[in-house]
Amino acid sequence: QVQLVESGGGLVQAGGSLRLSCAASGRTFSIYALGWFRQAPGKEREFVAAITWRGGTTRVADSVRGRFTISRDNAENTVNLQMNSLEPQDTAVYYCAATSQLALHTTSAKYSSWGQGTQVTVSS
Repeated sequence: QVQLVESGGGLVQAGGSLRLSCAASGRTFSIYALGWFRQAPGKEREFVAAITWRGGTTRVADSVRGRFTISRDNAENTVNLQMNSLEPQDTAVYYCAATSQLALHTTSAKYSSWGQGTQVTVSS
């Protein structure tokens, strides 16, 4: 079992930045990739970005490409999401998720371990 804990959410004005972190513990050797998803009120959970745990290969959603960057720190067992040029439509609960499947999936059903989520609110 993999445990994930997110941190770094908060309230920021449009155009500002936030950095989210996801700390992984437990059976981290089973992780192939970690992903970030977000869910706004009344909307489905959507893919944001993912990174392979060892190789560092990344995949980023079109809606955030050029503004969000995903990175990992294997020494600290963490994955970070640097979010710049934030927009009100980025407001959502952001979740970290882990998968042992050998691909950078964009579908939430492919991820088996989830954090509790962290709220990001961008004011206009």
